[in-house]
Amino acid sequence: MKLTVVGCSGSIPSVESACSSYLVEADGFRLLLDMGNGALGELQRHIGLRDLDAIFLSHLHADHCIDMCAYFVVRYYGYGADTTSCAPLPVYGPEGTEQRLTAGHGDTPSLSAMSEVFDFRTLKPGTFDIGPFSVRTEKVHHPVEAYGVRLEHGGRSLTYSGDTGVCGALDELAEGTDLFLCEAAFTSGKEDIPDLHLNGREAGEAAARAGARRLVLTHLPPWTDPGVTLADARAVYGGPTELAEPRAVYEV
Repeated sequence: MKLTVVGCSGSIPSVESACSSYLVEADGFRLLLDMGNGALGELQRHIGLRDLDAIFLSHLHADHCIDMCAYFVVRYYGYGADTTSCAPLPVYGPEGTEQRLTAGHGDTPSLSAMSEVFDFRTLKPGTFDIGPFSVRTEKVHHPVEAYGVRLEHGGRSLTYSGDTGVCGALDELAEGTDLFLCEAAFTSGKEDIPDLHLNGREAGEAAARAGARRLVLTHLPPWTDPGVTLADARAVYGGPTELAEPRAVYEV
């Protein structure tokens, strides 16, 4: 598996990065995890506009899904293709994803237009396949319905937290994972809002409990100090730990 960080900023884009979006590739299949603010532009550094095979939306907050509205325009009008005809793209998301994206677009040509270009598939906790990936999803703790996901391929695993507070489901998803892509939006001792986000220390503790082999911290908002977040995680987790950076590539 190859993981490319398309965007890793939390809440809003930063000067350096789009919001959450991660490209995962294996056997020629391209799966995008989330498409937050600014991600569609950055994605074009890595692949063509029509090269995605599936999209997974962890939840429906704008910093994880809003660029889907622009991507709808690309696919609906056939931009970037020789023809406007193409099979609907599988989009995995929480209940109500189609309605939320339709409302976000605002002037959709017809009420059914989203489903003409996207094949919406409702997420539930469980296991299934997306292309060559074996997928496990679990609900995590966030104010809206939100999912963490574990992808496995060729005996290797990648776990993505999405947005979450501390929860056992995340620990289970990340158990023994080769790479744990974990949000750390809060700063320890500064923000303390249950069931919303992790801080660096909590992300490190989750990685330690799960026995993850590598921790990559992501979803840091522009107003946080990344050095503090990284130090807090390293204080409680002894494995390799780093901050996600836009355009970073990991071979999992």
